[in-house]
Amino acid sequence: MTDTADEVVEHRPLIVAGSGIAGLSAAIYAGRSNNEPLVFEGDEPGGQLTLTTEVDNYPGFPEGISGPELVQNMKEQAERFGAEIKNGIIESVEADERPFTVRLKNGDVYTADAIISASGASARTLGIPGEDELMGYGLSTCATCDGAFFRDEKILVVGGGDAAMEEANFLTKFASTVYLVHRREEFRAEDYWIDRVMEKVDEGEIEIMRNTEVTELHGSQEEGVDHVTLVSHPEGHPTDKLDDPDTEEFDFDVGAVFYAIGHTPNAGYLEGTGVELDDDGYLKTQGGTGGNQTATDVPGIFGAGDVVDYHYQQAATAGGMGVKAALDADDYLEDLEREQKAEAGSEVAAVESDD
Repeated sequence: MTDTADEVVEHRPLIVAGSGIAGLSAAIYAGRSNNEPLVFEGDEPGGQLTLTTEVDNYPGFPEGISGPELVQNMKEQAERFGAEIKNGIIESVEADERPFTVRLKNGDVYTADAIISASGASARTLGIPGEDELMGYGLSTCATCDGAFFRDEKILVVGGGDAAMEEANFLTKFASTVYLVHRREEFRAEDYWIDRVMEKVDEGEIEIMRNTEVTELHGSQEEGVDHVTLVSHPEGHPTDKLDDPDTEEFDFDVGAVFYAIGHTPNAGYLEGTGVELDDDGYLKTQGGTGGNQTATDVPGIFGAGDVVDYHYQQAATAGGMGVKAALDADDYLEDLEREQKAEAGSEVAAVESDD
């Protein structure tokens, strides 16, 4: 419940959380529907696409486009249709009363009749030297986005779950050899994916480096990744055993590195609203083939992009979901307006009858 002492900065029909492809696509459509969307950029303005130097698979750009340029173009397009984009990180949403109360980390408070959660999911990283400098320059978290840039290169994939197996399998289309690095002996992936990778191992397309971890990335933004530093230990988790004489450290030449160690959905601000999340923290939406596919189980809150979609995680699919969310929100807002007008009419009629 909003404290009466809180000063509401502004009320909007629609607030969009997130300024990635899903959020900006939603803002474009919402603006065209005269829903005056207010977009808060979040702590990763522009989303993960801003880390991608070249985007070759977004429809409409036969020569490709840089991630930041695509995001900037979409921002300008959304603003042309009346969307407002602000710096701001949403800390919490209060849904026990209508309109919704949206609190930012800087203390500002807004209200909204509807909310689109398009806050994405952050790829997990290792936090090792060279990571920040080389992200988008030979280091990637999306094989289907960036794999084609590294044809005939040695490619190293980090991870041991389904995502790592799937990415390694996919990257054999481009790499001279794919090296799958896993910190343990056993994989967490399903047998289906392990079997597929082992077929590629037998064919000489994938090599598995068990009980091994990456500790440093080497290269430059001009030349990309040149090599990596690895550590290995026969009992696994070698970075926990760096002082052990059985731990071996060595450099290894590769042309690209792909992290496949999972994503963390950015949905913490919806805690306490009643929006249902799955076991991994992704938003659950209605889905199906009819309207209202992006609706959560809290009327007026919708979800789009990677905060919902843990499977495809592509810019084009995120954009499509953002469009759906804007259309669903527009239907909701129209219904809400009709209800409010009907209630107002009933109140006027009641007053007139008393007179």
